[in-house]
Amino acid sequence: MSQRFHNPVAIHYGADCLQDLPQILGAGKVVLVTFPEARALGLVDKMAGLLGDRLSYVIEDIQPNPDVAGLAAMYQRFWRQEQACDTVVALGGGSVIDTAKALLVGTASDSFQELLALLADGRPFTPPKTKRLVAIPTTAGTGSEVTPWATIWDAANQRKYSLHLDCTWPQAALVDPQLMLSLPRQVTISTGLDALSHALESIWNVNANPISDTCAVSAIQDILSCLPALVDDLGNLALRSTMALAALKAGLAFSNTKTALAHSISYEMTLGYGLPHGIACSFTLPMVLRMAWGARPDRDATLQRVFGATRDEAEQQLRNFLHLFDVKTNFSDYGVARQEARQMVSRAMQGARGKNFIGKNEMLAFP
Repeated sequence: MSQRFHNPVAIHYGADCLQDLPQILGAGKVVLVTFPEARALGLVDKMAGLLGDRLSYVIEDIQPNPDVAGLAAMYQRFWRQEQACDTVVALGGGSVIDTAKALLVGTASDSFQELLALLADGRPFTPPKTKRLVAIPTTAGTGSEVTPWATIWDAANQRKYSLHLDCTWPQAALVDPQLMLSLPRQVTISTGLDALSHALESIWNVNANPISDTCAVSAIQDILSCLPALVDDLGNLALRSTMALAALKAGLAFSNTKTALAHSISYEMTLGYGLPHGIACSFTLPMVLRMAWGARPDRDATLQRVFGATRDEAEQQLRNFLHLFDVKTNFSDYGVARQEARQMVSRAMQGARGKNFIGKNEMLAFP
């Protein structure tokens, strides 16, 4: 049986690959989308130096988990000035890149509400106008630089929207580990665990194939060996480079499979319990592994390439790894009662990402 793997993003990887940006962009105008601390870190000045008069303006007030409450006005300001840029350059973590993807999808009315209505409808659509995207991650975890997906949150209504169109694939990704040297310990952990989740979720996935498995297994092996060392040596460029490449490989894996049950659960944990994304999608990994193991022999074989163990041993190995970073691994640790946890998993199984999961909602999975 033939296998298919598709990823149209031109990837530049390695220390100082940020210098490739002017050549990638050509002569067009650019809007830079970044995070509030970027200016103090000297990143805005660095980008201005690289871009020169191609830089039209900077959007630098992006907050974690882009919410409709803040995006609407930002979106409408962006499209009122649409002649100011040909390309959006996103410099930051997953929230920045997701925000940039939302901005670049234009509607006929230039209204963000029209975009939300199209997303709520759930059917594919072709936007009447778009911008190009270049993604430059400053964390090793998001994978958004090599996928078309973006999550838009509506905290007030306890809802999320998923954006994925042909135009939301970045044209290019620049993965420069030097941009990650300033990441604090907790962000390093959270984003690293997000990458681990991406890789594992692409294995216990109905869309998995040998190509995505190759990326995923390599990513997991690197994360398991590298992340503990990196957390103790945050300024180590070699370790940052290993983690950046691992997160990139995990992104490539799930760019073709999408995520599965752990991510489906995470959305409710973030909206309802305020858990940061990386923790929300990783604390259930031992439980989900237990649910996945035994569902399909080929998936078991791929997991054994990583853990080389029985289901019980693999689950405990993964649980112990998370405990290294003080990540608790039971729903009750986050104030979720046993019955509510079961209902949450059942709801997650019915979500779009949950339907990618190979396992079943087994009672034995709940400690």
